[in-house]
Amino acid sequence: MGLMNPLSTLAQTVPLIAQKQSAVTFYNQGVDQLSAGDYKGASASFSESIKLNPNDPDSYYNRGYAELILGNYQKAIEDYTQAIKLNPKYAYAYGNRCYANYILKNYSIAIADCTKAIEFQPNSVDYFIYRGNALDDAGDHKAAIKDYSQAIRIDARRARAYYNRALAYNRAGEHQKALFDYNETIKIDPQFAEAFHNRGLTYFKLGQAQKAIAELEQAAKLFTTQGKTDPSQKSLKAIDAIQNSKQ
Repeated sequence: MGLMNPLSTLAQTVPLIAQKQSAVTFYNQGVDQLSAGDYKGASASFSESIKLNPNDPDSYYNRGYAELILGNYQKAIEDYTQAIKLNPKYAYAYGNRCYANYILKNYSIAIADCTKAIEFQPNSVDYFIYRGNALDDAGDHKAAIKDYSQAIRIDARRARAYYNRALAYNRAGEHQKALFDYNETIKIDPQFAEAFHNRGLTYFKLGQAQKAIAELEQAAKLFTTQGKTDPSQKSLKAIDAIQNSKQ
């Protein structure tokens, strides 16, 4: 978000000018703290800004963002809701509230929020991916695939869109289509370890055990290089399971 302009309050009375300029000071401090990764400090600064100027949607939005990063999803939702009350066309607030609701498994609410965000920003790849995620986890794989496909039409280089569509195809039982999308994911991002892991599992479902093992070995190597011990162990356990199934 851009910084608030303190000159915009000059038409108000002098005490109100001083109050809103103080709000701007806290707001700008919060933005700097967000940039520095100090999310608790940022949340506190935006709270001070809100006390002085409770009608600024950006302060609620940014505090919501800080709370989202901190994992306080319900607090984030409350702030995004207030931002939307103050600015009913606030696409970013709808989009992030969609994401927070998705994390809390409020899928129908998440879908509605992302639909609203898309209404205001129809070329946002993220909103189609977020809505696709909610649809997929809600069991509507066909609609999810449609959203991921739209995300790809907007940006054909977004690896996450191909990867998520591959997951949806797998859930829908369309394993060959899933393979194609895992291939595309890896072409775009050769370090995408999860794509190797799931491509391996897909090969196994298609009866190609040796290819599956090779993919899972690559996934384990990448996970290890990336410092992801638990996923690496998961890939290695999958290899053991495949090898044991052949005995």
